[in-house]
Order: sequence, then C-alpha cells, then structure tokens
Amino acid sequence: MRRMDTVSAPRVPRAAPPSPSAAGRRLTGVAAMLGSGLSNQTGAAVGALAFPVLGPVGVVAVRQYVAAAVLLPLARPRLRSFTWRQWWPVLLLAVVFGTMNLSLYSAVDRIGLGLAVTLEFLGPLGIALATVRRRLDACCAVLAAAGVVVLMRPQPSADYAGMGLALLAAACWASYILLNRTVGTRLPGAQGAAAAAGVSALLFLPAGLLVVVHRPPGAWAAGCAVAAGVLSSAVPYLADLLTLRRVPANTFGLFMSVNPVLAALAGRLVLGEGMGVWEWAGIAAVVTANAVSMAVPRG
Repeated sequence: MRRMDTVSAPRVPRAAPPSPSAAGRRLTGVAAMLGSGLSNQTGAAVGALAFPVLGPVGVVAVRQYVAAAVLLPLARPRLRSFTWRQWWPVLLLAVVFGTMNLSLYSAVDRIGLGLAVTLEFLGPLGIALATVRRRLDACCAVLAAAGVVVLMRPQPSADYAGMGLALLAAACWASYILLNRTVGTRLPGAQGAAAAAGVSALLFLPAGLLVVVHRPPGAWAAGCAVAAGVLSSAVPYLADLLTLRRVPANTFGLFMSVNPVLAALAGRLVLGEGMGVWEWAGIAAVVTANAVSMAVPRG
C-alpha cells in the first residue's frame, strides 16, 4: 500500500467511531449468535442421549411438539384466514421441517453429531454458492467438495446409509430456506413458520404415541428429549430473532459456519464421540469454504 504524503495530501475526515449503544448492540448480537449455536448443538447431543429409549423418531417427535408449543403462542397465526396460495407452501414447509430433523437425528445416531451436522451444512452452503457467479465461490465449492470427499472416503467402518441420511437433511435444509422465503412473502411475521411447526407436530403425533405405547420413557429419557426441543428449537429461534436485529446478514451467515465445529465439540463433550485427523480436516474444509464465501463482499 502506498503511504500518503502527510504535507500535500488533503485531510480526510476519519469515520466516527461507533456509538456505545451501537457497539453494545453488536456485542449482544455476537453473544446471541454464540449462544444460539451452542444451544442448538448441545440440544442435539442431549437428544441423542435418549436414542436408546425413544429412538430418533421419538426424540424428533418431542422436538416438533416443543417447537410448536413455542412458536404458535408467539406468532399467533390466523389459520382460518389462510388462502390455499398461503397454505400449500406452509404444508410443504411442515413436511420438509419434519423430514430434515428426522433424517439429521437418524444420521447422528449412525455417524455421530459432528459428521452429520457438517454434511447437513452443505444445504445452506449450496444455496449461498448457487446465488452468485464469482471465481471465488467456484473455489469455495471445490474446497467444500474436497471436504466432503475426505469425510465420505471409503473405509471399512464407513456408514454410507448414515451419510446418505445427513445429505438428505442437507437437501431438506436447502428446501427449508427456499420455502421459508416463499412463506415469508405470503404471510406476515412468523405466522407461516409457526403454522408449519404446528402442522409438523400433528404429523408426528401418531409416531410419538406409538413410541410411548411400545417403549414408555422414563423421566431421564423424556427430560433429554424435551431439553433437546428447548435447546435446539426454542432457544435458537429466539436468539436468531435477537441477532438479526443487531448484526448484518453476512455476519450472521459467517458465524453460522462454525456450527459444524460446535457440533463436533458437543459430540465430544456430551456423547464422548472421537474424531480423527481426516474428519477434522474435512470439517475445516467445509467451514472454511462457507466462511470465505460469506466474508468476501459480493460485487
């Protein structure tokens, strides 16, 4: 960088430093993002503790119930006034929401939390890379693909069914993002998301009842499932609402990229899951691809 001559160069006024209130809001937003990520991944790990009793289906059913119990009173959707044009994306969103959580938790049961969340993260990463046309994004896509190849490399202990479930969760997450955009343009506030959560809870009601009848859970398993719903649905939703009012969208997306790392740490601390050098390298590649894509401004 060339140094500016201090004698002949015109004086350029310095940008005013951020006000204490703005800095405080930004700090609150960062804290909320960190809390959201930690809560989400810790909730998934805690929910996995109930798999031996409830199975992934039972845990996901409870999570859907908790999400509906939180979102419906907050958003208060006017269901009777919905038109078919508003209902059909809500119904699709409910199906995708339930399928995403069920496929993710089933993958966690087979391949572990860190690997499952990393592969699921390809969904939003794919959406982000598909919306731009930069050489940098092409490089990020190649880097992410390399990370996936490392994570899914052939080995005797590889569980390809579990990896396939995680990739299904990724496809569902991408669909969830696109459907949320559609729902957001047709329904005010969080009415669409709340209605979808309610429909999804109804869809999982038979599965939940079947699990309870055949395998009645004790207090420990039920508590883990409820905690998973609160930590992975209620807390992240409220934290994200707080965050998006205080930090730019690209900063939010950049911070979201650390979720696979948080998932791997939660899996290690809560579930005792170990990961080798190659697994960490694959996670690092996917995280770096998203972070670089989000950090560099789009022209």
